[in-house]
Parts: sequence; structure tokens; C-alpha cells
Amino acid sequence: MTDELETVHARATALLGTVERRELGRVRAAETIAFARACAEEDPRYLDSDHPAFAIHPLYLPSLLRGPWGARDDEYRPDGMFAGEVPGTAGLEVRLLAGGQSIDFHRPPPLGEQIEVRRTVDRVEWKGRADGRFVVITVRKTYRADSAGPLASVTEGFIVR
Repeated sequence: MTDELETVHARATALLGTVERRELGRVRAAETIAFARACAEEDPRYLDSDHPAFAIHPLYLPSLLRGPWGARDDEYRPDGMFAGEVPGTAGLEVRLLAGGQSIDFHRPPPLGEQIEVRRTVDRVEWKGRADGRFVVITVRKTYRADSAGPLASVTEGFIVR
């Protein structure tokens, strides 16, 4: 077992229950349409803001990690992930893998509204056998808009090796 994994486990455990808030910017039609196109969406409701039933693609919110302005170069890890996306791993040479995701949609995000995500570390666990142990970090994210309240809840698992 590496010292880095011990450090990840200790750091993430210290964050259990802590709520981190991040502003993601305003929901703008241009970005939601670009997202729908990138998903190869064909439904015109997601592709044309003039469509009478225009809607934001349901997966748009959970895809937002830093907002429409993106991130600075120093916010990326060498593997391309955001440095702060997996709690407890910043500055460590560990491998990160997606460990599953579940999403509950509460209501569509309103155009023009400021979106905030609140992230909480829910669980930190050792997994695997003695010769191949790894850490699983489970986080819960809630996406909110001031006027609409909760928009979506996401539970994600991250595998750290």
C-alpha cells in the first residue's frame, strides 16, 4: 500500500460531511445547445432555442464541473482531471477512475439563472485485497438555482489507486 493512498484516505476522511460550494455561472442557451450537439442529440427541443418546447438537455447540469469559462491550466492534473474534483487527491501521483454515478433530476434548470453546486464527501472506503488495495470516495452533489431550488442530485464514486 502506498503512502499516497494512505494520504488520500486520511485527507478524504477528514472531509466527510463538509459542504463545498462552487458557482458554475448562468445557464445560457448557446452552451446547452453546444452540449446537446456534442452528445449527438437529434431532438430539436435541445438544439434550437427558438423551438416552442426548447429545453436544456437533462445531462447538461451533471456535466458542469467548472462552468462555461472552463479552468486554468494549473487546475488540471497530469491525467486531465481537475485537481480538486476528487477530494483528497490534489498534488498526489495517484490514478483516478470513475466508480459509478447515479442522478436524480428534480426540475429543469432555468435559462439565465446562476447555478451553484454543493458537494459533500459521503463515504471513504478501503477496497480490494491486501496486495491490490484501493480507496473508493463517494461524493454527493446538489445542483441549485436561486429561484428554482434543487435541480439535480448526483452521487458519484471515484476509485483511487
